[in-house]
Amino acid sequence: METSRLDFLYLSEPDMIKAGVMDMEKCVDEMCEVYRVMGQGDYIMGGRNGNSHGQPIFFPDNPTCPGMPKNGPDRRFMTMEAYLGGKYRVCGEKWYGSNRENMTKGLPRSILMVMLNDADTGAPLALMSGNMLSNMRTGAIPGVGARYLAKKDSRVCGLVGAGVITRLSFTSLVQSLPCLEEVKIYDIIPAASERLAGFIRENYPQIKSIRIVDTLEQAICDSDVVHIATSGKDTPIIQSDWIKAGAYVSLPANIRLDRDFAAKHCMKVVDNWLTYEAWTDELTYPYSANIALLGCMLLDMVHDQELDVDDIISLGDIVTGKKPCRTSDEEIVLFGQFGLPTYDVAWGWHCLQNAKKQGLGQSLNLWETPMGV
Repeated sequence: METSRLDFLYLSEPDMIKAGVMDMEKCVDEMCEVYRVMGQGDYIMGGRNGNSHGQPIFFPDNPTCPGMPKNGPDRRFMTMEAYLGGKYRVCGEKWYGSNRENMTKGLPRSILMVMLNDADTGAPLALMSGNMLSNMRTGAIPGVGARYLAKKDSRVCGLVGAGVITRLSFTSLVQSLPCLEEVKIYDIIPAASERLAGFIRENYPQIKSIRIVDTLEQAICDSDVVHIATSGKDTPIIQSDWIKAGAYVSLPANIRLDRDFAAKHCMKVVDNWLTYEAWTDELTYPYSANIALLGCMLLDMVHDQELDVDDIISLGDIVTGKKPCRTSDEEIVLFGQFGLPTYDVAWGWHCLQNAKKQGLGQSLNLWETPMGV
């Protein structure tokens, strides 16, 4: 007998941890599947071209209405929405508020929630804590890139920036590259470098050498794998002659790099090129002046006719076999990332399946019978 009763599952952060949100090996596998589904075109995100990163709310510098928040560092609200097909066939969104002042109150800078909905009816399936979900999927993407773009015998890894995301990213990198045995760490805050070194030393005994270096150049030179994940106002400037032939360079953060070098001497891969093209509707040229990501630099280069758009590859096309992984062991591969709502939907879906199997979470009733029908 059909019923109009509607319930959904609420998953707290402890529920999410029990459901496996911290399982990096599974997260990397799930993100590979996301790229396979996206490479087949079986997804939709927001915006005019169905590929928007998300819709932000920024507050004014000088509000005229009483009570309206004032602009400040990392102060915004944002929704990131997507439909993801394949085995998922679900809609979802990540919604968050961000304010750097949160950290003075014992709160994370951003507080995130993820909602999943039935793709046919729109009915809510689950509302879940999103902070660790988001951190894990962000950390998994460099490892996905390494699985397809790095040389399998890569031994030396240079890490620039020693925060939480770098720690998670290294976890995914070392899973994808079992030959790694040497790590160099650079951060402008020495204590952060020490913490990251301690984490690697404690959890990865196969890493024979861990060195904290004094400069950006030392971290990058002679590294088979370079991962740059810095924050703040100072954008790292990378000299092209620092980058080793054949290196895989993972770039989830802002960077400055010689454009001619990138155009002529590097394979250029991004998480999803159509998402950067969506920014042509949302940002002003030069796009890299708004956000200094690799993808925005490539947008500028296409605009300035320094680069043919066909020279930029979305990772989904590599995962589905439409494009080659790399052309030679000497080729430098740049992998630009920024984060896609499809990641949140997929990893949320994965955790939801585990939660249901384990009987986790709290069932909440939306209605017994809806009003107004």
